[in-house]
Amino acid sequence: MGVANNITAVLNFVTFLCSIPIIAVGIWLAQQPDNGCIHLLRWPVVLLGFLVHLVSLAGFVAAYCNKETLLAFYLCCMAIVIGLLLILLVFAFIVTRPDGSYGVPGRGYQDFRLDGYSSWLTNHVVDSKSWTKIRACLADTDVCPKLTQQFITADQFFATHLSPLHSGCCKPPTICGYTFVNPTLWTNPVNPAGDLDCNQWSNDQTQLCYNCNSCKAGLLGNFKERKANIILIVEVVVLIWVYIIACSAFKNAQTEDLFFNRYKQGWT
Repeated sequence: MGVANNITAVLNFVTFLCSIPIIAVGIWLAQQPDNGCIHLLRWPVVLLGFLVHLVSLAGFVAAYCNKETLLAFYLCCMAIVIGLLLILLVFAFIVTRPDGSYGVPGRGYQDFRLDGYSSWLTNHVVDSKSWTKIRACLADTDVCPKLTQQFITADQFFATHLSPLHSGCCKPPTICGYTFVNPTLWTNPVNPAGDLDCNQWSNDQTQLCYNCNSCKAGLLGNFKERKANIILIVEVVVLIWVYIIACSAFKNAQTEDLFFNRYKQGWT
């Protein structure tokens, strides 16, 4: 087995092992309240991990056993995987680049506007048709109730960096001027016309701001904060390097096969 075959086998074995924590992280992400409530975004990391897992296993066996046919099949599959990842990377960059967050003076957290995000995300993730189910799903989680266990005073709450989901769904927009009682209980707005969401806020713990556009924006903001683009970039770079080395291994396999057929048979 040539040097390129050895390197390809080792790299694919490492990639094979690395795909296991990718799958584990994907399962963990799928169980988070924001991802768990969005079926469209629920299992992509898990599926990606399994795909890399299977392709890497095929590449390891092909390179280690120097199987030309299997190595050719592996290269085709790897090319498809890399192509899909590149398409996904470009698409993810385009749809997640717009940002609906904006700073709030005197607050450690940001508020969120739905119109700051891409139309594709708003139309396919938090559209009115799917939001009813997402809203009910969020209401059944402990996303907002757990804030009351973490913060007691207004100063503590105002100074903290809330996640987009907490900021958008668990409190009214700051511009409304509500008075803090606890993280999920607010009274006496001084500027109820400051935002359309001001009238959507409810102290009913099953409602809160789940009907607000800021909650939809917070959900998209949480998805944006996952930094999925960085993971995709690293994954693509690694797979491209493995693919280049695998191509060298494939050429070696072809050369050895040619040598065996043309020369070794002449000695028998």
